[in-house]
Amino acid sequence: MPDDTVRDELRSAIEARKELGAEMEPALIDAFVARIEGRLADRAADSAKALERKRAYQQEMVLGSMAISIPLFALAAIFTGLPGIIVVCTALVLIAVISSRG
Repeated sequence: MPDDTVRDELRSAIEARKELGAEMEPALIDAFVARIEGRLADRAADSAKALERKRAYQQEMVLGSMAISIPLFALAAIFTGLPGIIVVCTALVLIAVISSRG
């Protein structure tokens, strides 16, 4: 859909050039390019915001899992020993990997 809008704007710029003549061509081209650059800047800003949200989510997941792991490590060490600690470590790794993909 955004491509259709750009295509329509280009067609309208070409029609305006036909109506206004060649002397107005630089102004029409500059206006069209400015609109395209504005759209590209908006997309870049949206992409940066999405990346920031994803990183914040990953940080929350990793910090939350680390906070939960402290008592889990203690319980695992007391009741099951090394196998329990390995299971807790494996769970932490899985949480980190899954949150980095999502």
